[in-house]
Amino acid sequence: MREWLVRLAIAFGVLLASWALLFVLARRLPPGILRDLAAFIPDCVTAARRLRKDPRVPRRAKIAVVFAGLWVASPIDLIPEFIPIIGPLDDIVVVALCLRYAGRQVPREVLLEAWPGEPRLINRLLGDPARGGRPG
Repeated sequence: MREWLVRLAIAFGVLLASWALLFVLARRLPPGILRDLAAFIPDCVTAARRLRKDPRVPRRAKIAVVFAGLWVASPIDLIPEFIPIIGPLDDIVVVALCLRYAGRQVPREVLLEAWPGEPRLINRLLGDPARGGRPG
């Protein structure tokens, strides 16, 4: 039992370290795609927290947001977090899909209010409203 707890603590420590790395990279990298990817998960966490508390968000969208949060917090990943650069990719994909689903349920202005990062990133994820939500 003790060995299992030690392994769980190590996995949790690696997860926290990878999140810390993302936060540092999001602040220190020069503008560009790498910085956008590093900032995406922290921005999603903030947006999810804000959307979960917003009364204008329907229950289905809140469930999708909570699922995305649980996926990111889960130590079980398709791609292990400790692999540099590509480790967080499965988290990014799941969060993007959940936010895109929630984005179809929630008015765009509510999502834009909740998004703390670059508006162009959330707009690209949500798609062009003139094109029926398809990315432009």
